[in-house]
Amino acid sequence: MAASALCWALRAARQVLPCPSQTRSYYVDWRMLRDVKRRKLAYEYADERLRINAIRKNTILPKELQEVADREIAALPRDSCPVRIRNRCVLTSRPRGVKRRWRLSRIVFRHFADHAQMSGIQRAMW
Repeated sequence: MAASALCWALRAARQVLPCPSQTRSYYVDWRMLRDVKRRKLAYEYADERLRINAIRKNTILPKELQEVADREIAALPRDSCPVRIRNRCVLTSRPRGVKRRWRLSRIVFRHFADHAQMSGIQRAMW
């Protein structure tokens, strides 16, 4: 049982880590790569977005200035919006049921917890 769990973990690690004999990308699939690109863009444009949105939402300023800010925010790249970022499992790229603290899906998390492969985590017994 422990050997099969170890084999499963090694296979999962090979998908994430680059192997010298094979040419693979660092990311599990294209969805994860797309999400990483979105995170980078959101980080780059965060300050600019904050300033423009402050102007847009300020009701004291004239309407013309708010409309200019609306056009400026629309001109920014669509993926620079932090709302488009999706938390994904780092091993399987699963988008749902991700434990945020460990960045693992509930399925992978439970598998690792059941086989004592995560330090400090143990199955509840009562």
